[in-house]
Amino acid sequence: METRTGFLISQIKRVQDRIFQRLLQGRGIEEFNGAQGRILYLLWQEDSVPIRDLVKRTGLAKNTLTSVLGRMEEAGLLHRAKNENDHRQAVITLTEKARGMRESYEAVSQQMNRLFYRGFLEEEAALLDSLLDRVLENLQETEENLKKGRELSHGEGTGTNRK
Repeated sequence: METRTGFLISQIKRVQDRIFQRLLQGRGIEEFNGAQGRILYLLWQEDSVPIRDLVKRTGLAKNTLTSVLGRMEEAGLLHRAKNENDHRQAVITLTEKARGMRESYEAVSQQMNRLFYRGFLEEEAALLDSLLDRVLENLQETEENLKKGRELSHGEGTGTNRK
């Protein structure tokens, strides 16, 4: 049975990004886009993070992340510094400007959550989160297997193992 899940997730992501950007602009934040916001979010949780850790946490390719970080540095949102323990490794640190945007970003994130789940019962929202967690776990496991050179097993990815 064909599903529209992938298409729907892509559509949701595109619409969510546009709304999120407009809501940020409504709060006077125009310095960063959605992908940059995700990087800022990680750095608000833990500042002074090596690039290799950001690669793992964001899922972005190193060259893509490096490019995004360059634009963020130009916008005055972060600094790159040498890691005190390993001078070959760069560490990313937030600027005061970026730290000052955290409250507005978090308010917009909360607003997006309310929009996502508007009209949902609490149980429905929990079920959706649970199902999406399973989808993410499946994809992460598959990605790891492919990185290790393992082929997909017969039936994997075909929906034949539905419960």
